[in-house]
Amino acid sequence: MRKVRFRDAIREAMSEEMRRDETVFLMGEEVAEYDGAYKVSQGMLAEFGPKRVIDTPIAELGFAGIAVGAAMNGVRPIVEFMTWNFAILAFDQIINGSAKMLSMSAGEFGNPIVFRGPQGAAGQLGAQHSMMLTNMLASVPGLKVISPSNGYDAKGLLKAAIRDNDPVMFMESEQMYSDFCELPDEDYVIPIGVAEVKRPGKDVTIVSYNKMMKIALQAAEELAKEGIEAEVIDLRTIRPLDAATIIESVKKTNRLVIVDESWPFTSIATEITFQVQRYAFDYLDAPIRRVCGADASMHYAPNLVEAYMPSVAKVMDAVKSVTYVG
Repeated sequence: MRKVRFRDAIREAMSEEMRRDETVFLMGEEVAEYDGAYKVSQGMLAEFGPKRVIDTPIAELGFAGIAVGAAMNGVRPIVEFMTWNFAILAFDQIINGSAKMLSMSAGEFGNPIVFRGPQGAAGQLGAQHSMMLTNMLASVPGLKVISPSNGYDAKGLLKAAIRDNDPVMFMESEQMYSDFCELPDEDYVIPIGVAEVKRPGKDVTIVSYNKMMKIALQAAEELAKEGIEAEVIDLRTIRPLDAATIIESVKKTNRLVIVDESWPFTSIATEITFQVQRYAFDYLDAPIRRVCGADASMHYAPNLVEAYMPSVAKVMDAVKSVTYVG
């Protein structure tokens, strides 16, 4: 096993797939000459050249449209957004174009394309650079949505996304790019739509994804010191959602806490709550609790950022409220 950073795992996935399949190419803002805004694509221009690693203008709607049209014509674009917050400008192409292409063309045109980049809070970046848009995109039929929590999963899932014949939204976090992970030398692919139990437990199920998995796992460690053994599940894929893994866990622990950085209204946590109450209601010994971002725009002041975000303390309080401890 090799120890590398999250950004390196993403780069390895893209580079390996570009070597494997000459129809794969990367385009986005500063991905070529500057080696990527977060150095994710560092060195790729030198290896693959300007026809396969393409700098674009700051025009998300425009270059997303180019990628959608390219995917219709037999190639596999990877589109990097400097942040998913900027990708809102491209939603017309993603939602009205890419997501609907297969059905509107009666199966004549597919759209094998990956849109990727960071999302969510990354410190003091203010309201327009801190949004979690996972739930918005996951609500759209025709899109697959992936949001990994670590470099190992990110590499395996991104390789699967690039090979997939549907449009895939690959949603990362700026705060994870420098995280270390261990990768094997051999090739591997993680199937889309499969959650993973990251920590077994018997008293309560904690479900999360993306960088909030750090919070969930830290909370589980602290809870264990107080005699509460939490089972922690990493969704990895948001759509399709692996509800079966969550339900199986809840049938064992009888309690559920969901940690989701999204705004609470119509969040991923809300959908999981519905799924569990529909298929495992009789197994619940306490109400489901969700720990979400605040139902407000993110502010710049650090104390307000702290108040907005889920935290270890908030997760522990939620778990204790359903396990009747503390």
